[in-house]
Formats: sequence, C-alpha cells, structure tokens
Amino acid sequence: MNLLTVTRINDRKKISPYERRICMVKKFSRRDFLKRSSTLGVSAVLGGAALPHMFKGSLFTLDNEPLDITVVKGQDYAANTYKAVELLGGIEKFVPKGAKVALLPNTQSRHPGTFTKPDILRAVIQMCKKAGAKEVNCLSWLRQKHWDSTGLSKAVEEEGANLKLIDMKDETQYKAVPLANGKILKEAKIFNDLFDSDVFIDMPITKDHAGNRFTGTLKNYMGLNFQAINGTFHTGDRRREISDDIEHLDQCIADLNLALKPTLCIVDGTELITTNGPFGPGELIKPMKVIAGTDRVAIDSYCTTLWGMKGTDIIMIKKAFEHGIGEIDLNKVKIKEVSI
Repeated sequence: MNLLTVTRINDRKKISPYERRICMVKKFSRRDFLKRSSTLGVSAVLGGAALPHMFKGSLFTLDNEPLDITVVKGQDYAANTYKAVELLGGIEKFVPKGAKVALLPNTQSRHPGTFTKPDILRAVIQMCKKAGAKEVNCLSWLRQKHWDSTGLSKAVEEEGANLKLIDMKDETQYKAVPLANGKILKEAKIFNDLFDSDVFIDMPITKDHAGNRFTGTLKNYMGLNFQAINGTFHTGDRRREISDDIEHLDQCIADLNLALKPTLCIVDGTELITTNGPFGPGELIKPMKVIAGTDRVAIDSYCTTLWGMKGTDIIMIKKAFEHGIGEIDLNKVKIKEVSI
C-alpha cells in the first residue's frame, strides 16, 4: 500500500491501515488520532516520513538537537542541496526504499531567478534514486515548453526521472480534497498522480510576486491545484496595492495548504528576482542558498529575510500560521546555516 493516504477527518466508519500504523506507533486510539489531526487542521496527511513531524516540534534529532530548517550557502548549488538534506538526517529519512516520489519544482518562467535550478533538481533526483526510490516523477500542469526553456526537462531525462504533464483543463485528472477548516476555499482539487505517490517533495524557488510580494513553499501548492479553482483566488483586480485582493488571494493559498503535508521542502534561494515577479525579468540577487525542512511557514518566513522582509510582512504566511500549518516566529525555530 502507498504511504500517501488521504484521511478525511469526518469519516469515522473505517480505520485505514495508515491510521492503524500511527496508533500502534504512538499507542493512540482512533479518537486520539482524529482529534490530533483536527487540531493540526489538515485534510490529508502525507506518508510515513511525515509521522515524526506530526507528534514533535521537529522532524529529526541530531545529537539531541532538533533541526527545523537547514540552510547551505555555496557556489555549487547541487552540493548545497546534498548538504542541506544531509543536515536534516539524510534523504533516507524521507524516501523509503521502493518509494514512488513526486517532485514539484517551479517552472513558471525562463528568466533568471524565476525557476528552480536544474542543478538542484538533479541533486534531488540523484538522492532519491540513491535511497532506492522505485520511481521519481516531476508533476506539472505547465506545458512542455516551460520545462524545455528552463533546462529542467533535460535534467529530468538525463537523471532517469519522469515528467508527467497533467492537463490543466481536464478535471478528471484531479482528486477532490475537502478543506473543513478553509476560511474561503472549501475544496481543493489535487493531481491524481500525487495520491499514487509515497513521497511528495515541494521544490519552489523563492522570489517576488506581483500579487502578494512573495512566492515560496506555500504558494507553490497552486501548481498542484486545478487551474479553474486557482482562478478564483483573485477578486478581480490583481494589482499589489489592492489590499482586498491580496487578502483574498493569500487566504485561499493558506486554505489550499490544508490539503496535504509535504514529506520535505527544498527551496531554491540561490538567485532570485526581487521585482517584477513571478515571471520576470526583474532585479536579481544571489544569496546562493538552498533551504530545506518540513515546516512551510517557518521556511517561507526565513526566505522573506533573503531580501529584507520578515514572515509577518506577508499575509499568506500569517494566514498559514493561523491555520496551524507551521511556526512564523523564527526565534522559536532551530535553524542551522553552513557555508561550503
């Protein structure tokens, strides 16, 4: 059975093998499990690799020190990626042998600082295969030209992974996921292929966005969701200065993130645009950092600091924090930064 299972909070008729495994490990009753899941505000829980994060503040403990975020700076972006994951405990902690892995890089534009670097994608595919992954798939509803123009399709092909392009208009290729705690969005529609996976790795580039100032792990979820629903995230006027539209957009993104948890997030903070996002071209800065962890709110809060902001400056991040998706206060987050 696949580790990635959808747990509907209101379905109390049947206990799944996934729930049973959680209850056995933690000696929780089904009622305890449902209560904990409801408290977290999630409509879906992802894979065995996510279990420790459900029950503790951090995913892994190294030398008795829990790490929430790892940040590696250097000119070799693939090496940064390897090291960031190593500091979290290694890819084997996230990718079981024989697993089917789904990756979600950002391929939105071909301009520098707007897409996940091919070297980072290569490193992740290589790590997954080294861990014994049965299959590694990049999922996207963007067209082939987006993957070709960024060099990402070449990385996928050369590293032996698969590119699965989903029809953005074919609703049958998406699975409805109810969002009981969504304030605006009450249902997401997520790629069917994602639910046939054991591991989900969210791989955005962090950058400017004209609509809400910031793109990161939270906003990258729109790349999983049925495009017609994404279109409702705007009230009509998409200019940054229209605060009502930003509020609506960011609440919808926060609601969407209730749909499921990633097994791991790996963020490209190597070079990014700070203006004219998300497509660019824009003003480019080069922090040369790769950021890894599982707490989307904490990671996005950290990434805002790369160009002089903080998590509370971004409505989307605050809304996700209010949903209980993660920690916004970086003083409460254990971060390890290294240079190589």
